[in-house]
Amino acid sequence: MKHYHFVLVHGAGHGAWSWYKLKHRLQSAGHHVTALDLAASGTNTKSIHDVHTFREYTEPLPELLASLGAHERAILVGHSLGGLNLALAAAWFDTFFTPIGKPDKPLTSMFFGPHFLSSKPYQLSPLEDLELGKILVRPGLLFLEDLSTSSNFTREGYGSTTRVYVVSKQDLGMPPEFQRWMIASGGAHHVVEVDGADHMAMLSKPQEICDCLLEIGAKYERA
Repeated sequence: MKHYHFVLVHGAGHGAWSWYKLKHRLQSAGHHVTALDLAASGTNTKSIHDVHTFREYTEPLPELLASLGAHERAILVGHSLGGLNLALAAAWFDTFFTPIGKPDKPLTSMFFGPHFLSSKPYQLSPLEDLELGKILVRPGLLFLEDLSTSSNFTREGYGSTTRVYVVSKQDLGMPPEFQRWMIASGGAHHVVEVDGADHMAMLSKPQEICDCLLEIGAKYERA
């Protein structure tokens, strides 16, 4: 059986911890899995006040990719906002950025409250996962100001990658119609739908997501 390296990138306010169910399943199937904490997320020690741009927030991902062997391939999996981190990393590839200076404008931060967590992103997830989220979710940034003025996603970088979108059909945080707008805008090559999945699909439907990723890996494996 072909073994893959999956790199799992969390969404806003979350961390590597949110992948614990999926990571275990992929590893049990014999695959190498890296669940990453982005800047000021999960156990990453940076403060949210020290992260001013989407590039700074994303930096742990290209650093990880740069550490891979010259011929090592990885399947990048982004959840929610994490999909944009993948797009930016694909645009960078072998380019390294060093943050210089300070922003002229304040950034918009957000924090998911317990009522929002239970009624939107986690509405179909097991109770213990909701409680875990209530404990571990941190304030996050959507980088609206930064992304609205950036043009990072080039045909040579982002456009050269194979993109697959997994639709969570019961996602109340990003309803299916919004997801389909993202699919059309991002130019996905393939779309997979998972029924019964809320926004936190890796928690509400971990086995189904695991099966999806293994099928995607096999479908797009290079000869």
